[in-house]
Amino acid sequence: MSDQFDETGSAAPSAWQGILVDLARTVRFFSRLPVPRLPFESGDAHAVPTFPALMRVVPLAGLIIGVLPGLVLIAALTLGLDPYLAATLSVGTLTLITGGLHEDGLADTADSFGGATRERRLAIMRDSQIGSFGASALILGFALRIGALASLASQLSMFAALLAVLIAASLSRTAGLMPLAFLPPARLDGAAHSVGQPSREAFWFAAVIAVVIALVLGLMSSLPTSGTTLMSLLAALAGWSMTRFAARHLGGQTGDIAGATQQVAEIAALIGLLIALGR
Repeated sequence: MSDQFDETGSAAPSAWQGILVDLARTVRFFSRLPVPRLPFESGDAHAVPTFPALMRVVPLAGLIIGVLPGLVLIAALTLGLDPYLAATLSVGTLTLITGGLHEDGLADTADSFGGATRERRLAIMRDSQIGSFGASALILGFALRIGALASLASQLSMFAALLAVLIAASLSRTAGLMPLAFLPPARLDGAAHSVGQPSREAFWFAAVIAVVIALVLGLMSSLPTSGTTLMSLLAALAGWSMTRFAARHLGGQTGDIAGATQQVAEIAALIGLLIALGR
């Protein structure tokens, strides 16, 4: 049997190697974690990935990104810090390792509320300066995320709180891709257009993986099945709502919309688990 080669003349990676390459590139794109170049990885390791190819590993990438913030939460609680401070350190760590990628999308999307026309809204979203809508959205977003995580940390075991962070990270990043899969790019020269539009089938495959991850991790701890189910449902509802909003507001999607959707989905997932615990 002859060897398979890629376009550069190098031996093409096997199926599992291809998955690892996709995972490494997705984690690099979504975070600033120092992911080394894999021995069998060809091309530019830090090039902007194409989402049609990487969609399948987004739920796993979310898990990896959530590990360090989850460990920070456990470490802070172990040191005797109160849940609110521990949650603040955890969310701060998550923001640091992602470079505020999704927070930037949330702020830009909120600032676009000030535009009277589609063209003006897109121009506002591209402006690097933050306005009052964007600043307010960031404050509310951080308050909701920290408050929800602090409440969970006070009700759950440390291990269960860690898994809640991982589940929310996985579900929200998957939900954040819903606008990219179901809407055309709002502009032809934006980041959302350059990474390519994933198919709806690829998104649903990723969504199933994310839900399975949530249920499995929930079974590994004291998290109730109703809680992980509600986390999944509310994250999906957030993704759908933001997709419909983007269709009406911009007539399509942008990278900022995807980032804002991730933030809203993360808040929804954490609150969903709180609701289930309170019943």
